[in-house]
Amino acid sequence: MSGNWTFKSVAIVGSGAIGLYYGARLAANGEDVRFLLRSDYDTVLRDGIRVDSVAGDFHLSAVQAFRSPAQIGPVDLVIVAWKTTSNHLLGEVLPPLLHEGTQVLTLQNGLGNCEELAAIVGPDRVLGALCFVCLNRLGPGNVSHTAGGRISVGEFVNDDRGRAPEIARRFTAAGIPTDAAPLLAAAQWAKLVWNIPFNGLAIAEGGVTTDILLATSGVEDEIRALMSEVINAARAQGLSLEDSLIDINVERTRPMGPYRPSSMIDYIEGREVEYDSIWAEPLRRAKAAGMNVPHMERLAERIQRRLAGPLGV
Repeated sequence: MSGNWTFKSVAIVGSGAIGLYYGARLAANGEDVRFLLRSDYDTVLRDGIRVDSVAGDFHLSAVQAFRSPAQIGPVDLVIVAWKTTSNHLLGEVLPPLLHEGTQVLTLQNGLGNCEELAAIVGPDRVLGALCFVCLNRLGPGNVSHTAGGRISVGEFVNDDRGRAPEIARRFTAAGIPTDAAPLLAAAQWAKLVWNIPFNGLAIAEGGVTTDILLATSGVEDEIRALMSEVINAARAQGLSLEDSLIDINVERTRPMGPYRPSSMIDYIEGREVEYDSIWAEPLRRAKAAGMNVPHMERLAERIQRRLAGPLGV
């Protein structure tokens, strides 16, 4: 049956900056959104979710907050928004949220996440989305939104149920500009054109913001070389990415000012970095496609050295 899928209830798994922001926008538009919360639970239950946004601040005072998946129960759409470093918990967290028609959407960075979800729920229930947004969690239940916000959503297995278009329609109605990507893999690699160099060099250079990267002699050239390798690696896998993505991504980063990429924040705050999904897996796939990617290889080595050593060394 073509285009008939819809959803009534949503569970947010991973209520950091991404989960809180997009979940709050959906809930503020009247969607039935249930948040799985751990450290923020008491604060959010008492004070709600506050979003300081370039698109207009808002406060979601009444939040459906839960401590466990079992308390949330089965929903129509599960949104996985935690860092990929928590994916080992998917097998424990997902089952209580599923009924026979539940779809699972990952908003996570990098590659390999849809495959992990597919191993648990089946490939025909998995969707992926790329978030082009600048968000930081300021404190419990408090998110800063400084730029962007667009989402591109695609189906891991394309079919005629209309899942991605329906999600795009409902997200857009909630003030989240969203498009349905015809090919999820191409959208994932397009996001990596920014993530691999900016998240990676922010760590490799010792924990610096994007404005410093662009202002440092030689670093912009390295950013552009990395972006070119990412684009060519995607093309080697039959994905059509344009060279114009290089200028587009560099120029949209300049106005961000001293932006702190999420991986850099994890690095300087001593948390586990999403190394496997953002750098190791794309590098593996590039090599498997027969590509020579010396800039990607060197960046991966620099990141590993940083993560293995003392902070800032």
